[in-house]
Amino acid sequence: MASQDIESATTALQAQPDNKARRYDRQLRLWAATGQSALESSRVLVLSGSATSTSILKNLVLPGIGHFTILDHATTSHADAGNNFFLEGLESVGKPRASEAVRLLRELNDSVDGHADTRQLRSVIESNPDWLASFTVVIAHNLDSQILAKLSSLLWEHPSHPTLIVVRSAGFLAEFFIQVHEHTIIESHSETPPSLRIDKSFPALKEHALSLDFASMDPTEHGHIPYVVILVRLLEDWKRSHDGNPPRTYSERQEFKKSILALKVKPDEENFDEAEAQAYRCWTETTVPPEIASLFDDPAISPEALRENPSPFFHLLAALKEFTDQSETHTLPLTSTLPDMKADTSNYIHLQKLYKTRADEEKHAFKSHLRAPVDDATIDLFVKNAHALCVIRGTRWDTLDRAALVNALAENPKAACLHLALSALSTLKDQSPDSPISTEALLKQVRSIIGDEAELPECLDDFIGEVVRAPSAELQTTAAFLGGMIAQETIKIITKQYVPVRGYCTIDLIETWTAVIGS
Repeated sequence: MASQDIESATTALQAQPDNKARRYDRQLRLWAATGQSALESSRVLVLSGSATSTSILKNLVLPGIGHFTILDHATTSHADAGNNFFLEGLESVGKPRASEAVRLLRELNDSVDGHADTRQLRSVIESNPDWLASFTVVIAHNLDSQILAKLSSLLWEHPSHPTLIVVRSAGFLAEFFIQVHEHTIIESHSETPPSLRIDKSFPALKEHALSLDFASMDPTEHGHIPYVVILVRLLEDWKRSHDGNPPRTYSERQEFKKSILALKVKPDEENFDEAEAQAYRCWTETTVPPEIASLFDDPAISPEALRENPSPFFHLLAALKEFTDQSETHTLPLTSTLPDMKADTSNYIHLQKLYKTRADEEKHAFKSHLRAPVDDATIDLFVKNAHALCVIRGTRWDTLDRAALVNALAENPKAACLHLALSALSTLKDQSPDSPISTEALLKQVRSIIGDEAELPECLDDFIGEVVRAPSAELQTTAAFLGGMIAQETIKIITKQYVPVRGYCTIDLIETWTAVIGS
């Protein structure tokens, strides 16, 4: 099979990778140099030095964030020493928990800057809110609900303020929520590939396909014609005898597929099998994907909004709309990315060059629609990923109203009940911090949240039972699992790659499931 990226496959790298490239080799394959640069420029604030918080930080320090601060006024208790791998057992008891955790976390990666701050969060919110706004992401674990409400309100005041990730856990249960104003994603890494535009082939591709004489080829060459070329050729032949129309009815499409297989000179020609499997591309019209078309109606790309918004993303999006409106095919710009296919090197490289030449021409045309300066690297990324752009406009923490909760109970009762149990626990801890957590008190609090008329599923008893069993216990397994999940979502936010979770992500490690409500 031919490689997907012919340039990287045929370019020999003379220089040896440096220490950074060797250290971060695996993750560079996920988010590339652009993502790594964003990570190394990021500043992460974690509120609490709990086992969960340090597990999250472990998974951020290892890939190389630029800086982290743990804001925690607590001293290390015996309970902390027993469940937190980033405390030094009894040696840490009685010492500032933040300082102890930072010291050990920094040992994981000497290129990451770490700082411990032992101030009270309440006093920081009141006296130094700008300091909180200086971070890229703020992560809060099991924060008191009243202080959390103030923090959430503060960080929601301005779109430029950092993203807030709220994490709550009790025993084997947990949930998290990402509070973000607006989040634009160019590299969403969609599983949907860009269109090859077989039904609207560009002139050079059509000319190449029509120039080939399949009948005179030797068997080896015949068995290595890329399926894209086969389909373009046969579609043009079909249109000549069908008034310029592609196969439309079921019988016509079956006939078209049979005509592909009839061209085989040997039964094991995989390229013709691929062409038959991909034949749907001939009658499926290439258009702007609905998700992208909906972005063209975004108020942020109006001329008035663009004058006020310096973000390159929306200037690029406005140019993309103009390009698709004015292009002959009314499609997104072509990309040179080709999928794997049965072909020999010469055929694949030739096809790659045809696509690359056309893609460069369309990119040049796209750039003519830009009304603001944008660097070439960003334009290249945008055009390459134009089929999978994403704009997320989030909501503030704890704005899930009663009606939304009732709907969630009907649609996903387990996830909604887990959320209610943790919400009730958080409120009770604020109201009566020294009182034991009882089943009756939790049920009463759930009723005050959801109302007396809502019907509560039986599964609520199971979640309340787990919360009563371990209202403040941090289990190492739960902390480790959350550490991976929250760090992953944090990296998505920082790098602006991949699509983060929207809504309240609930996690049950007793039955081992996750589910999202309120998205």
